[in-house]
Amino acid sequence: MDVIGVGMGRTGTLSLKYALERLGYGPCYHMVEIQREPERGAAWLDAVHGKQVDWADIYRGYRATVDFPGRSFWRELTAYWPQAKVLLTVRDPRQWYESAMATIYNAANAPEPGPIDQAWRTRFRHDFGCEPQDAEQVIAGFMAHTAAVQAAIAPERLLVYEVAQGWEPLCAFLGVEIPDEAYPRLNDRSVYRAPGTTGFPLAGPAC
Repeated sequence: MDVIGVGMGRTGTLSLKYALERLGYGPCYHMVEIQREPERGAAWLDAVHGKQVDWADIYRGYRATVDFPGRSFWRELTAYWPQAKVLLTVRDPRQWYESAMATIYNAANAPEPGPIDQAWRTRFRHDFGCEPQDAEQVIAGFMAHTAAVQAAIAPERLLVYEVAQGWEPLCAFLGVEIPDEAYPRLNDRSVYRAPGTTGFPLAGPAC
């Protein structure tokens, strides 16, 4: 594992996935991979329940990770791969919340019940201590996550990054050349429901 993305969903993580793959850090694990490889869901559910898991096996074949489920286990992953660089994608907290409620926390986008759905719901309550509809507590949790990452990860290992900044800070941090093409733009709500971009919302009864 070369790059660990620890930012919340709806901070440009899908764009970052494709950017990292374009830069040679692929394949990059993102929640969309779960649709392609649902067999890994049981291992993620084990991790949620505090069981010992083999991170190398969960991530076999991948050079980078962003978004859920990995971002929820950022402490474990950054300790397991101490040489990996860490990317913290951020945006305005209230704008992030509004975007998340319109997409990944929207009941209309609910997936089929299964291990990863259970993992998402359980881990959300672990990370935020509330339901998604509790806006102020979720926003406070988002801000606390940002602060916790910055406190725990050495500055030389960490890039706090807004995807609107484009290639330059990302490539400088990774020590690679800037591609002669536009930075991927896949975080817009209008493309959220495109093939391969389905979220895992939390509305409805607990699993």
